[in-house]
Order: sequence, then C-alpha cells, then structure tokens
Amino acid sequence: MTTETQERIIRIKTVLERTGLSRSTLYRKMQDGSFPKSVRISLRCAGWREAAVNTWLHNRLFYSDDEHSRK
Repeated sequence: MTTETQERIIRIKTVLERTGLSRSTLYRKMQDGSFPKSVRISLRCAGWREAAVNTWLHNRLFYSDDEHSRK
C-alpha cells in the first residue's frame, strides 16, 4: 500500500462554493497574487489545485502567490 496522494484539480464552481468569493473577486485576487492561479486542464478548461485552495482557506490574510511575487 502506498501513501502517495494524488493532486486533485477542482473546477470553478467548487472553488466559489468553498471560498464564498464571487467570480470577479476570485479573478481579481488571482491577478494581484492573493489567490492561487488556475491551471489549464485542456484547451477551454481550467481548474485549481485543491491543496493550493486549502492553503489559501487556512491562511487568507497572509497568502501570497510565489510566482506573482517574483515578477
């Protein structure tokens, strides 16, 4: 038995339900680096890493997207 955990990708509807954010607020927070970036699943489909969303939920005030802060 392995203890390897598989990274889940969740869609926008689930992200909005879990965070309580509106769609426009979610995208604004992504833009300024205070919410995890989405990942492309296919040509017209995107999602978010569940672990990243959970990290944001546990630490909303101090979350910073590392990629954004390096730019």
